[in-house]
Amino acid sequence: MAIPDVFSPTDLGPVRLRNRTVKAATFEGRTPDGLVTDELIAYHRAPAEGGVGLTTVAYLAVAPDGRTHREQIVVGEHSLPGLARLADEIHATGARIAGQVGHAGPVANGRSNGVHALTSSAMPSPLSMQMIRTASEKDLTRVTRAYVDTARTLVRAGFDVLELHMAHSYLISSFLAPGLNRRRDRWGGSLERRARLARQVARVVREEVGDAVAVTAKVSVSDGFPGGVTTEMSVELARMLEADGHLDALQLSGGSSLMNPMYLFRGGAPVSEFADTMPAVVRWGMKTPVGRGFMKAYPFEEAYFRAKALQVRDAVSMPLMLLGGINRLDTMQQAMADGFDFVVMGRALLREPDLLNRIQAGVAREGICIHCNRCMPTIYSGTRCPEWAAGEVIPVPAVR
Repeated sequence: MAIPDVFSPTDLGPVRLRNRTVKAATFEGRTPDGLVTDELIAYHRAPAEGGVGLTTVAYLAVAPDGRTHREQIVVGEHSLPGLARLADEIHATGARIAGQVGHAGPVANGRSNGVHALTSSAMPSPLSMQMIRTASEKDLTRVTRAYVDTARTLVRAGFDVLELHMAHSYLISSFLAPGLNRRRDRWGGSLERRARLARQVARVVREEVGDAVAVTAKVSVSDGFPGGVTTEMSVELARMLEADGHLDALQLSGGSSLMNPMYLFRGGAPVSEFADTMPAVVRWGMKTPVGRGFMKAYPFEEAYFRAKALQVRDAVSMPLMLLGGINRLDTMQQAMADGFDFVVMGRALLREPDLLNRIQAGVAREGICIHCNRCMPTIYSGTRCPEWAAGEVIPVPAVR
């Protein structure tokens, strides 16, 4: 079969995209009241006008206790008008819009949210210094219904794609990881039982939305910590999700926001800068040897999840999105040659929102992001590249 051009139009389920590039979900830090702002719209218009096929809004919580912190958007009637305006603005550029939908589980800061976090099995929270409680049957029923309500609202808002967050130690991921899930009921034990929540959520969301939108899931090819999801588990989960038939694609990610975040963000480890954004107790802890070990430094390389993602590619035939260190045209072309259907870009587009337009025009072949990861500490104050010029809010376009 001919290798597709990464800039050729394609279908993601029922949705037509102008090309095969996806702006990854990255915390925007632009919703101080938990509502869409002009700044959030500008943040997503920039890569949309810069040529991306699909931009992803992160992170849309299905319930108040599913926020990572209190400023995040909880999808509901109160947030619907702003979400609809955001979708309209992105559609005006010719791009499509996805909403990353999820429940943060143990990654939620219960102290910030004013409600205790929940997870597969009780554990202390390094974020809130509270205990994270075990999700009960009643909790899981409520959360599952919340996914349905959220999906319905985002369809009304005009979103094109729903990305179900099943990675990074968020709630669904905490059930998948054997080191976090110590349950002895029907939600724990074998991978098939630990995957029950992931499969249940995918099913009820698909039943709710039908073919009105595309439904994808972000899954881990490796969590990067002992007791986390391994590549072998990821392959088996992908086979289960493909057999169920509820998803239009899988986005292959890695790492754990709770246990090993730098496994996802290869390159520099900005420990001091990140610690300075934290409360005093957490800030002190991050500067100890144990805290510094939390943010390990992994050398950057192009397409650093490729080898593990190829194992998933060999195991399933459903569409797959490759994520992780994609900055160059030749990397994108290699992904197409490998049989991946989409490429997902984060930091490269944060640094240069118009990178894809310039690559298509033949005036660039790679981005200029240096992978210092100093963008990470900005996620609560307005995610931005520290290399931008002083006072530059969004390089393209300015807030209208």
